[in-house]
Amino acid sequence: MAPRPIRILGLDPGLQHTGWGLVEHDGYRLRFCAEGVISTHAKDDLHHRLLTLHNGLAEVIAAQSPDEAAVEHTYVARNPESALKLGQARGVVLLAPALAGLVVREYGAMEVKRAVVGNGHAAKEQVQAMVRHLLPGVTFKRADAADALAIAICHAHHRSTRNAFSAAVARAAS
Repeated sequence: MAPRPIRILGLDPGLQHTGWGLVEHDGYRLRFCAEGVISTHAKDDLHHRLLTLHNGLAEVIAAQSPDEAAVEHTYVARNPESALKLGQARGVVLLAPALAGLVVREYGAMEVKRAVVGNGHAAKEQVQAMVRHLLPGVTFKRADAADALAIAICHAHHRSTRNAFSAAVARAAS
């Protein structure tokens, strides 16, 4: 009997656009489920933009019923004010799935690229091409959604490795 597929929600945090992508993983195969972007308006106050992100993520989680979530670490060093705002948006992106009771894991950009392409320094175009290859028929509304799907794929690969390791440890202990 095949295991029940796990629904993984990948999230690419951003204050202007937060990408999301949902895949199912049965331990062997990946299947594309959905993708999208939650956008805010730059003219709105920060608290309203953060609320928009939270409400949008809550709607996605309620509609898509993921089992786990994966969020990309973001590294911004150019503009301190932008970095602070992005950090606040990222906090909302981490909090929303946690409030829904989901396991939340975090992955760095190089880790995502390495899991999807095999090269931690791959270009965005290479990542998007591999996401299309791994999830046939997928189209992206925005690059943010493609990044979110890559994050979900990365989590699926890491999850499989963790599960295989746990099983091996359990076998060795018995």
